[in-house]
Amino acid sequence: MNFNDLISSFKPSFDPVPFSEKIRAGLAALAGILLMGLALRYLPTGIPLIILGSSAAAAVLLYAVPHSPMAQPWPVVGGNLISGLVGWTCSMLIPDPVIAGACAVGMAVFLMHLSHCLHPPGGATALIMVLGAEQFHLHGWGWAAGTVAANTILSLLLALTINNLIPGRSYPMHRAVMPPRPAGSTALGQEDIEWALTQMGGVIDVSEEDLLDIYRLASGHARERAAI
Repeated sequence: MNFNDLISSFKPSFDPVPFSEKIRAGLAALAGILLMGLALRYLPTGIPLIILGSSAAAAVLLYAVPHSPMAQPWPVVGGNLISGLVGWTCSMLIPDPVIAGACAVGMAVFLMHLSHCLHPPGGATALIMVLGAEQFHLHGWGWAAGTVAANTILSLLLALTINNLIPGRSYPMHRAVMPPRPAGSTALGQEDIEWALTQMGGVIDVSEEDLLDIYRLASGHARERAAI
């Protein structure tokens, strides 16, 4: 990459999201974090629970891009719980917090990939368990596990409620299955999208269904333009 390309990469990309949707996303995130904070404050656990910083990162996914594969229920639950366990283990076994934090994040990413629950806030959960080790160790494993579990479950329950109260939204994403293509057809099918994604060599934060919807909408728009 040359210098001009590097500078160009800082320019904002085209954003097709309507302004009204941006407002809804912000208000939904506000409501989600507020309700989570109140729930954690008043839950009758006997031990005060806290909001983890990773829950704020999860709110960005859950309310701004709820269709993202990384914002679906299994990544939210599996990614956070696996990462929390990894972070706690590293904090117990590795005295140096810098090394422990690096190992926790790296191992969490690997295990989330392996378990098909890649969730970016999970990396933050793993690091928080290391950086807050003194506090977590003071209260014990039960409090640490309860904090991670409470944040995770509340995040998911609130996302299921708030997103489905917003007109035009549906969460979680429904996996539509395309009908098989007629024999000899060259039309784009779901298997073609799935194959193309395997050739990308990395994680693409968009589902096959979204790509097919984009293709169908763009094809229909092109036909309408050609008919004018």
